[in-house]
Amino acid sequence: MKETFLNLIAYFKNPILKQDSNTNLNYRFKLFFKLLLICVLTGIIITPIFALLEVLDWINMDAHEVEKMFKGMAKWKVLLLGAVVVPVLEELLFRAPITAFNKPKSFRFAFYFFALLFGFVHITNFKMTTNVLLLAPILVLPQILIGFYLGYIRVRLGLQWSMLLHGCYNGFFLAISFL
Repeated sequence: MKETFLNLIAYFKNPILKQDSNTNLNYRFKLFFKLLLICVLTGIIITPIFALLEVLDWINMDAHEVEKMFKGMAKWKVLLLGAVVVPVLEELLFRAPITAFNKPKSFRFAFYFFALLFGFVHITNFKMTTNVLLLAPILVLPQILIGFYLGYIRVRLGLQWSMLLHGCYNGFFLAISFL
């Protein structure tokens, strides 16, 4: 686990377009589950920041647009949308294009650009206020970091793996929210 995390950090410092040569399915699933755990832990570690922002009355998390969108929807529909449809569409939009950038400098730029774009697009989940705009980098920090993780697995293992990771990540937090 520690090795996977250190590999992620090293990759984020210098992302390169290089697929993992190990095609063993057991190896790939082990890497996948380690990355899923890192993603979930990242989300859990960052969550108290949002609680603090809400306690300070800087952000109203009850006005979250995703909550409004899913309100009154059957749980199975929420899971289908949030853990299958949205991840597939977002991966096609934000991760599929990065491997089209073959030159090292352009790939590096694309990797960072799409991860940041993915994160900042999620600011639309909040009702726009001055505080939301000022705190945007903090509010979308989980999505930016997940964007990096998803970019990593997309390059190393393939697009279907980033779709799976994204879906499992969303599904985990949706399931928690149902409790």
